[in-house]
Amino acid sequence: MYIPFDQLPPQSRLWIYQSNRPLTEAEVAEIKPLLERFATEWSSHGKGLQASAELLHNQFLVLANNESATSASGCSIDASVRFVRELEERFKVSFFDRTRLAFLKDGKVQTVGMQELKQKVAAGEIDENTLYFDTLVNNYGELQARWPRPARNSWLSRYF
Repeated sequence: MYIPFDQLPPQSRLWIYQSNRPLTEAEVAEIKPLLERFATEWSSHGKGLQASAELLHNQFLVLANNESATSASGCSIDASVRFVRELEERFKVSFFDRTRLAFLKDGKVQTVGMQELKQKVAAGEIDENTLYFDTLVNNYGELQARWPRPARNSWLSRYF
């Protein structure tokens, strides 16, 4: 069962996939109905999930499930991964590259390779107050309250 993204309960579980590039407006327009259809049909052991899906900042694909209604099973999570892989293929984009970090700078999403991080911190291009899109956020309430969040309030704090 589809739930509009902004109506998810705070405890809803999230899976955040960061694309390797911003999606174009045309791609976003094409992907959004696919996301809604997937969320509508997504199920666990034959029982429909109370799910939603959204594209944020034209760079983050977020799948969500109200776990207090029905938990996502291993099979349903596998189905979601297959769906995201299909989107990758169709739109020639990668959602599984975990070697890039995303920051909000000057109102735009900017990505930095993990191997560049220390250099960017040393140069002052990224500091403890730089807003970081932590893809490890795992529930809707946290996404709403602290996403993006200052880098010092994430696992990146060890760099400052």
